[in-house]
Amino acid sequence: MNYRKPIRALVLSIAAAVALVAPSLADTGAGAYLAARSAEQQHDFAAASQYYVRALAKDPGNRDLMERAVLSLIGLGDITRALPIARQLAEADPESQVAATLLLAESVRNGDFDAAYRILREAGRLGPLIDGLSLAWIQAGQGRMSQALESFDAVARQEGLQSFAAYHKALALAMVGNLEAAEAILSGAAGPEIPATRRSVIARVEILSQLERNRQAIELLYAAFGSAFDPDLTRLRSRLAAGETLPLSIVRDARDGVAEVFFGVAGALMGEGNDGYTLLYTRIAQYLRPDNEDAIILAAQLLERLGRYELATATYESISPDSPAYEAAELGRARALRLAGDQEAAVEALERLARRFPDRPAVHVALGDELRRMKRYEEAGRAYSRAIALYGRPEPSQWSVYFARGITYERTDQWEKAEADFRKALELEPDQPQVLNYLGYSYVEMNTRLDEALGMIRTAVQKRPDSGYITDSLGWALYRLGRYDEAVVQMERAVELMPMDPILNDHLGDVYWAVGRKREARFQWSRALSLGPEEKDAARIRRKLEVGLDAVLEEEGAEPLAHSNGG
Repeated sequence: MNYRKPIRALVLSIAAAVALVAPSLADTGAGAYLAARSAEQQHDFAAASQYYVRALAKDPGNRDLMERAVLSLIGLGDITRALPIARQLAEADPESQVAATLLLAESVRNGDFDAAYRILREAGRLGPLIDGLSLAWIQAGQGRMSQALESFDAVARQEGLQSFAAYHKALALAMVGNLEAAEAILSGAAGPEIPATRRSVIARVEILSQLERNRQAIELLYAAFGSAFDPDLTRLRSRLAAGETLPLSIVRDARDGVAEVFFGVAGALMGEGNDGYTLLYTRIAQYLRPDNEDAIILAAQLLERLGRYELATATYESISPDSPAYEAAELGRARALRLAGDQEAAVEALERLARRFPDRPAVHVALGDELRRMKRYEEAGRAYSRAIALYGRPEPSQWSVYFARGITYERTDQWEKAEADFRKALELEPDQPQVLNYLGYSYVEMNTRLDEALGMIRTAVQKRPDSGYITDSLGWALYRLGRYDEAVVQMERAVELMPMDPILNDHLGDVYWAVGRKREARFQWSRALSLGPEEKDAARIRRKLEVGLDAVLEEEGAEPLAHSNGG
């Protein structure tokens, strides 16, 4: 689905709409306005909305303050408080895109499609995608299905929007009972190929079930998602296997259709535009359809990206424990807790989830990952082992779990088990650069299998030429092999890629020393020390600065440098 060009245009139109002229501080009260702006820049929607509303009390006719207050309240998810201000803003500034969008959503939510039609016709400048698809769904809500289909087709004629328009047309046809036509579109038989997103696949599965084609629906689930079903997909498969006819859930009526437009735009914007703007569309999708748990989780993920971890945690918590989406929400909540700095709470959440869903490999993997970050390697290894036991037959996608468990074995001095897991990961995903680098670097550190290690790391560099860590591994392997001049080239490249990494700078110092560039070596060691290495590494660097690398190696009982390249 070629969304990129129209989505970028949409981002620019939104940015232009909210890049407002600062209101007069004399009129609003400098304290409240400055506090609001500071909170806005930090994406602290609660504080920003509070201060903007306070500033509005001083200057109730200020359109810029109204718009910023509405945006902050939408970001907070408080549409109820945003609406009265949006109405005032629409009266003061009929050209306000923000006000028109929110009032359009209010009319659709209330089922007043005639009012929504008037708003869209009077203020139809929300972007070709939203304008066109919302118009079509509003016409469907008015009972004008023929005009709605024509409007969907009009959107499809715009560059880059064909698949998006076809998807919504199929949902509209299914809504009014034209299931065969809907299936023809979603299958790609009657129009452009529809990308297999989670929601498009589920929509097609439900339509196939309505057409009494449950077996084909099950095959579609496996084709789209493999065998690693989450609870929601497992439930769908079980119902299909039992011969049950699934109801249509993605879009049940025209209001759901408009909600799907905003949710779809938010999903397409994710990672492409400003996360704050993307959140606005997600919040409107939530407002139009409060039971859209995909929108709730997307909002929480956006809040994470914006650094609002407490609000993200609260958003994840709004998913009911009885919901099929609860597992995904709890995994997200644990991640938000970790990002907020509360790793213990994250582990506790994952341990509870693992007890609730003991047969879910993804939960045990997430728990293992969290424990590994905390350097609780033995516990992490046990979590990964539980996940691997649940997988049954190994599949290529599982390479990362074997790799992660191998790391826990390596860190707990169980090298034979670690090596076996690294080899298994490479069996499942040949030439995987992370695994090649880690295994090759481990061999280098143990001063064994150096030729094989060098080959592994060279392959990893070919796969990831812009990875500073992997390039560092190649330089270090060459250094261990006594090929110091070659090592210098690779280590300089590694530091160029990651100039602020203390380990890479320390390594570059060592290879400079090995080729006799001792002044540069001391500079790199000093730089590495300034970048905050772990204390064990820092102590060794300080010792090298005092007596030089040769003396340190002698103190450690290590092999001396060859110094064949100078020095």
